[in-house]
Amino acid sequence: MTIATKLRDYIDGQGIAYDTVAHHRTATTSQSAQAAHVPGSRLAKSVVVHHEMGYVLAVVPSTHRIELSTLQDVVDRRLGLASEEEVSSLFADCDIGAVPPIGSAYDVPVILDESLGDASDVYFEGGDHKTLVHVSGPNFRSLMKDARVARFSHLS
Repeated sequence: MTIATKLRDYIDGQGIAYDTVAHHRTATTSQSAQAAHVPGSRLAKSVVVHHEMGYVLAVVPSTHRIELSTLQDVVDRRLGLASEEEVSSLFADCDIGAVPPIGSAYDVPVILDESLGDASDVYFEGGDHKTLVHVSGPNFRSLMKDARVARFSHLS
């Protein structure tokens, strides 16, 4: 029931208030939302994609699917999903599949889907498959201040 060290240090360093929500081990963000009894539309899902110049963290609600072709148009680059090895090297203190959306903590640029832009509060993976981090909407937007915002997902 802990969050990844880099993530915790970054959030604390930003002076952002948060709490954690423990839940039983899950394999997907949709399962995490159900297990933690939080709305899937307020659970930010992170997907690591790569391009010829590096990596980008695409962040959408857990109820949405990324439209890769739209995302490619937004970033004007050819994209592919990062491999587990690539994700492990970028997010070394996180479990595979439990990547937090706060790319600034890991020096990874973020593209945030605009559908998360006005949520009153947001939950996200804390780096393992048993803990969600909960922040207010304004605090989430503060943590995402360097993110590029665009629409590149649709409801699953």
